[in-house]
Amino acid sequence: MANLRAGLIGLGMMGRHHARNLRAIDGVDLVAVADALGDPHGVAGPLDVLPNVDALIEAGIDYAVVALPTEYHEEAGLKLAAAGIHALIEKPLAKTTEAARALATAFEAAGVIGAVGHIERYNPALQSLRARLEAGDLGDLYQISTRRQGPFPNRIADVGVVKDLASHDIDLTAWVTQRQYEWVGARTMYKSGREHEDMVSATCTLSGSLMSNHLVNWLTPTKERLTIVTGEKGMFVADTLTADLTFYANGQSLHVWDDLAQFQGVTEGDVTKFAIAKPEPLRVEHENFRDAVLGKDNDIVTLEQGARVVEVCEAMITSAQTNEFVRIR
Repeated sequence: MANLRAGLIGLGMMGRHHARNLRAIDGVDLVAVADALGDPHGVAGPLDVLPNVDALIEAGIDYAVVALPTEYHEEAGLKLAAAGIHALIEKPLAKTTEAARALATAFEAAGVIGAVGHIERYNPALQSLRARLEAGDLGDLYQISTRRQGPFPNRIADVGVVKDLASHDIDLTAWVTQRQYEWVGARTMYKSGREHEDMVSATCTLSGSLMSNHLVNWLTPTKERLTIVTGEKGMFVADTLTADLTFYANGQSLHVWDDLAQFQGVTEGDVTKFAIAKPEPLRVEHENFRDAVLGKDNDIVTLEQGARVVEVCEAMITSAQTNEFVRIR
């Protein structure tokens, strides 16, 4: 079978990494790249830098990766769907829930595969966490909390911290727990002089009465990327910066001191840091999308799931504006 012909539109900070992976994975040839602003990172190599998505389509590609600023996702995605071309679209899927749903509808109607680049799903620590939760290693789930904090990235221009960063945590929370967001409450702050929020603190409820908490900002001088899941058997801590997963078990020892024996809470138990394989998450994301296009078993983030993430993001922003919890239907 001939290799799939892939195209890439958007040659910025993420585009360069997509180009590298498209050239590295088996069964795919990167045959066309496009960016109206040129090639600032020199990733095109021998390829001509095309001006727009129309020229990319004319190059005769099987699938495309869309790494444009969020506000251009809808236009590019709709044109690709109309042309019958599969597409992996960077997160967030679109700037609004309405646009995200329009993309999901268009790809379904065209019978082509669409996916969203929520790369954190493919972090080795979260992949292992998902498998262990699914196997019941934590028992009943009580709470999931995430902390995604760090300095301001100069690459961001058209969205705030909710849609750029919190979208990661919304997707991974729903994915690792296999629950859906139902209620969203949030507070935001504007400290950097931009029109978009740069800090959010959210408290949410997912199906099955699972509680989630999310702290996300661009105002912290050191990067932190933690996902903590607490359940009846203990606690998992996934550090996605180092791709490490640690399990803190509830203790099994019995207290003989009467005062302590009256307390019916948990005790400290064994701590286990798992040795797990650590492939590059973006490489795994690309391999899964390639397999989806080829009709093989895969684990992609569907456009419907991506639209749901945008909906939860907008609920966070609305909640912060209204000082009320927002229901996700």
